[in-house]
Formats: sequence, C-alpha cells, structure tokens
Amino acid sequence: MKLKFTKMHGCGNDYIYFDCINNGEIKDPGKLSVTLSDRRFGIGGDGIILICPSKIADAKMRMFNMDSSEGKMCGNGIRCVGKYLFDNKIIDKNVIRIETLSGIKTLKIKEKNQKAELITVDMGKAIFDPKEIPVNINKDKIINYPIKKGNTEYHINCVSMGNPHCVVFCEDVNNINIEKIGPFFENFEAFPEKINTEFIKVIDDKTLLMRVWERGSGETFACGTGACAAVVMAVESGYCKKNEDITVKLKGGDLLIKYTDDAVYMTGGATKVFEGIIEV
Repeated sequence: MKLKFTKMHGCGNDYIYFDCINNGEIKDPGKLSVTLSDRRFGIGGDGIILICPSKIADAKMRMFNMDSSEGKMCGNGIRCVGKYLFDNKIIDKNVIRIETLSGIKTLKIKEKNQKAELITVDMGKAIFDPKEIPVNINKDKIINYPIKKGNTEYHINCVSMGNPHCVVFCEDVNNINIEKIGPFFENFEAFPEKINTEFIKVIDDKTLLMRVWERGSGETFACGTGACAAVVMAVESGYCKKNEDITVKLKGGDLLIKYTDDAVYMTGGATKVFEGIIEV
C-alpha cells in the first residue's frame, strides 16, 4: 500500500499524521507506528496519529506510541490535528471539537495568513482520584508521597490529564540520568497502566523547567498533557497560583498553561514539517 502522511510537531513532539477522513482507514495502526516511528529505518517520530471522522465531534484523534500502544490523549498532537483540519479547510471554523479516548476537547485557533498559528486547548479538569489515574496507593490525593529506589527517596505527585502523570520536583533537571530513572517510574508497581513522568525545576512562580519520560516512547522533546500536569501540581504544592499563565519550558520549546477551577488550558503552536507518501 502507498500511504499519504504529514509529519508535524508541537514543541518538537513529532508524530506522523494520517488523514483518515479523506484517505480511508488505516489497518493495524499499532504495528504501523512501530515501523514508521523508527528514526533510521522509518519516517521517524514519537508515534503516529490518525485523523478520523467522528459522529459526536468535528473529528476524532487516535494516537499510537512507538511501542504500538494506544494513548488516550496527546496535548501536542491534538494541536497539530487542529492545525491540519483548519489549514486544509476540512473544518472551516476557529473553534474545533476533537473526540479522543479521554473525551471531547475544544480547540480555539488564532490564525495568521489563514493558517493556524496558536491553538488553545481546553484540557478539562485535572483528576486527582488515584483510582481514576490509576495509582494503587490508598490516599485521597497523591501529593508529595515518598517512594524509594535503592537508597534514594523521591516524592511523587500524581494526576490524570487524560493520561496518567507522575510529577517529581527536583533542583537539577538537566543532569538527571533520565534513561535510567525514567523506566523505574514508568514500570513502578503502583502504576498498573504505567505512567508518564515529569521532572520539574521551579524557576519562579510563573516559570517551570521540565523534562519528560513518556510511557511507551521514552524521553521526548515535549508533552502537552505533562506540561498541564506539571502546572497543576506546582499550584497544588504552592509554587504557582491558579488562574495565571505559567510558562513551561521544554526541550522543544515553551507551552503556556493556565490552571483554573473549571479546566486546564494549554496554548502553543503547531508546525507542519513535510508531506510524503510511504509504501508499506
């Protein structure tokens, strides 16, 4: 088969996008993600995203990690889906509703020269109930909870933003051996569905520095839901305030996050890299 694709990224979090609205269904997307995500023998990316028809929203997004697992939500990916739909006039309006496995998300698009420039996503409310995240720890909320790896103690903060997240505050983010510690958190016994882990340094009350280890993908340049989780936990821990724009600085760029009583809002760009056809 010859498949048309578009390579896009949000803050360096890059995926291979397939237009299943105009070009039809993709068979076995999990296996395809493993093959195409390889940066030497495939196209290269953090996974693939399918842009599909929806009966309950303007479009539907399905995301597959590079290990073939399907994710419920992808903050950087959904902005790119919004840009694709808007720039290609598939959805010709500035407010777009996208169906995901974690519910319908609303995108507001700020355009420049008839192209989507900045996209704000209503990510919904943060979920703290350990059973819903899920985390097998008998607490009402997992905030500043100690766990040990060998002789080292870490304090974890857990929340779901459509995906499960574990936030760890630390002073020296840049020198963390994330290739060693990332898999420990991802596969920790208390996380039955594995977990995404954000390592956060608080710069000031409006700025966070973040590195992320994503389940199924390893370290990535950015994670939209992870940036939301970081801000939520920074507010809950007293480092930042609600209802204020907080800049999260990632390896691939910056995201602007606002945590309110009603929802968490994420604002950032989305970039088309190239289009192509691959034979599989």
